[in-house]
Amino acid sequence: MKMGEILSFEGMWFQTAAAIVGVGLSTLIFIISRYAYGSKKTASGLPSPPEIPGLPVLGNLLQMKEKKPHKTFAKWAEKYGLVYSIRTGSIKLVVLNSSDVAKEAMVTRYSSISTRKMSNAIKILGCDKSIVALTDYGEFHRTVKRHILTSTLGTNAQRRHQIHRDTLLGNVLEKFQAHEKEKPLEAIDFREVFHTELFGLSLKEALGDDVESVYVEELGTTFSKKEIYEILVVDPMKGAIEVDWRDFFPYLKWIPNESFERKIQQMHMRRQAVMTALINQQKKRISSGKERNCYLDYLLVEGNSLTEQQILMLLWEVIIESSDTTLVATEWALYELAKDPQRQARLFEEIQTVCGTEEVMETNLSQLPYLSAVFQETLRKHSPAPIVPLRYVHEDTQIGGYDIPAGTEIAINLYGCNMNRDSWESPEEWKPERFLDEKYDTNDLFKTMAFGGGKRQCAGALQAMLISCTAIGRLVQKYEWSLKDGEEENVDTLGLTTHRLHPLQAMIKPRN
Repeated sequence: MKMGEILSFEGMWFQTAAAIVGVGLSTLIFIISRYAYGSKKTASGLPSPPEIPGLPVLGNLLQMKEKKPHKTFAKWAEKYGLVYSIRTGSIKLVVLNSSDVAKEAMVTRYSSISTRKMSNAIKILGCDKSIVALTDYGEFHRTVKRHILTSTLGTNAQRRHQIHRDTLLGNVLEKFQAHEKEKPLEAIDFREVFHTELFGLSLKEALGDDVESVYVEELGTTFSKKEIYEILVVDPMKGAIEVDWRDFFPYLKWIPNESFERKIQQMHMRRQAVMTALINQQKKRISSGKERNCYLDYLLVEGNSLTEQQILMLLWEVIIESSDTTLVATEWALYELAKDPQRQARLFEEIQTVCGTEEVMETNLSQLPYLSAVFQETLRKHSPAPIVPLRYVHEDTQIGGYDIPAGTEIAINLYGCNMNRDSWESPEEWKPERFLDEKYDTNDLFKTMAFGGGKRQCAGALQAMLISCTAIGRLVQKYEWSLKDGEEENVDTLGLTTHRLHPLQAMIKPRN
């Protein structure tokens, strides 16, 4: 799953007036914001989206108290309709809570809203749109997306990388077996096992080696694999949702925000130093004549139009994207199966019928429709990116029967789309059976829009499906899952994506 499809800006709606008042410019803000709140008229005659009432200057910022904007957006959709506008400071934001309208925005109206509007944190961490997921659609986007599909994420590339996925599953099962023998009465921390192996796979695909440590000359220290993971994955994911109040009041961007800038620049510097050290380590391998089937080796040959900094960022993109959202989806799927013995039994029976005593393999997935339905339903209920990253309307357009003037930002609330009662029966329930209906194609990875759609749809969708579905199938085939006491209520999320606040703690019992 692409980083751009997970940067939902969760957490960026919750600054209060204090940060603004503190700069002693409340009068100036009020005057400028009144001017900014004026809307641009278009000639189509269509109405503007209904506006959610808010406060002067701050707009709807203080109404986002829940710190889960996707849930607040969904509640407003029930009252104001599936398409409406809000104000976050001086920014007008149109929120889409309908699958049909979201697809219209992503596909039909793509040419009018194909650009990204980045927060200040993401501008720094993304090196001003230097990765595939954050680029505006154009020649650079087409070039780097072709590179990543050809070398790493496309169908043929995935066949070449299957050995890494097989290794991942083998290592996960070995750790499960060790836990079963050493601590049979204790719950297993699924996340601790799975994320380590996912990170190892991402390093192999990007750099050619599952690196255990690296010496970073610029920082004068050696970092372990766990520390590398923190610097390359965890810290940037946290940094992406750091709030800079200037994002909501762009006309005040000239006012310094030193604590914010220092924090994000520190993350950027450490990420830059570690990535440089990792790349230099692999360049020594290459110069010794040892080639690998990896993104780095490919880019050094085929990416001759790219700068060193662009190559660094493209490699980092593969690492961070392969390490996060596949974990999120797999962990939620196993949670739902562990608390639902009947559906878990149904999946196990399907696997037994198709595979018998043989292990579930990627080649079996097309014969396992209920497994696919489990994956799809998990993406619907627990979409790793509840809000698609904001898009910027650069020319007047129409969406959902409304005028959308240039300068507007668009937020596609996937949570709202997938919880819409007009589209889904009992949307709050986890019911994989809904995807066995003949109106659904279980091989359509984009029905829930968890992977986006149109020209910007996620390039990593195939890999995410292969890893997650095969892992779910193999783990249910090998073990009977149940939740540790009290675990059923641990459903809160934390961070940029819908990570469970508490890692899944499950009891596993070997099947006969």
